[in-house]
Amino acid sequence: MKTIIITLSLIIFSFALQEMQAQNDSIPVKTERLEKLKQKIIDEEKQGLKLELERFQIKLENKSITQEEADKLKKEAAEKHALNIENKIAILDNKTALEERNNNTYSSIELLGNGKIVNINVNYDGDEKDRDYDKRTTSDLVLAAGFNNVISGDNSLDDSDFKIGGSRFFEIGWAWKTRVFENTNWMRVKYGVSFQFNGLKPTDNRYFVENGDLTQLEEFEYDLDKSKFRSDNLVFPLHFEFGPSKKTEGEDYFRYSTKSQFKIGVGGYAGFNIGERQKLKYTIDGDKKKDKLKGDYNTNDFVYGLSSYVSFGETALYVKYDLNPLFKDPNLEMRNISFGLRFDID
Repeated sequence: MKTIIITLSLIIFSFALQEMQAQNDSIPVKTERLEKLKQKIIDEEKQGLKLELERFQIKLENKSITQEEADKLKKEAAEKHALNIENKIAILDNKTALEERNNNTYSSIELLGNGKIVNINVNYDGDEKDRDYDKRTTSDLVLAAGFNNVISGDNSLDDSDFKIGGSRFFEIGWAWKTRVFENTNWMRVKYGVSFQFNGLKPTDNRYFVENGDLTQLEEFEYDLDKSKFRSDNLVFPLHFEFGPSKKTEGEDYFRYSTKSQFKIGVGGYAGFNIGERQKLKYTIDGDKKKDKLKGDYNTNDFVYGLSSYVSFGETALYVKYDLNPLFKDPNLEMRNISFGLRFDID
């Protein structure tokens, strides 16, 4: 079962990495797509002219402007859009000549005119893709790291059986974020897939020993230089994220951005335990030994918990707490708790 889970998780994570790479890859310019762009320019300007003419007609019917003023505005709009078509197509023609001289090393041209920036790009693969008017879902890479420990019925963090500074966790995953409401971005749903690695370093020269259904800390026969137990989980986090965002609007699109904004996320995760291992380092008669022990250790196969983060910009304070005990009954109930930093990298 764990082998199947690991294989599926690697497939999912590989897909996420491919998506990230696809977002960052630069696209070579192919001049044979320029004819399609020319037609797109004409269609967009015609649509823009149509909308302006309809707006002037409404003003005329409402008697907010006279017939003479309406005729003048319509004529100016027609001239403006005709010049827009002429100028933009001229840019494309010049772009073609520029690329031919420079072996297609230029992928875009920006022109400042009429108070606006015209940015022209050409895709080489497949049909020309229109920009989404409203992109409600985005994705990013998630990295988190910090301190890990356990809370149990017999011990709190103050008298833990594990080293506070030496026990750590690491998380890597991929997350999607979707705006909940149509016309505001104050709440988002963030969901994805992550690998969690929770490490524990026992105190007092001890290590975990599996005796039947029991997994207990016992003293090692030699002086340990290092004793570390690690449980690995594949989880599917879900958070509700709240906070302000910045809205950017263009002629044919709008976007909400939460970069450099305050954010708070509240939610949890559920998934599977995919493996445990224990690493021991010690010395016998001057010879350094290193043991890597793998086993079931009676850990729970299903994991679930609560998590939250508070972000200032791209860096967040992060806490997560396993609601499931680390080990099955009849073992002492130990629940992982982690504190650290989280980075959402788009």
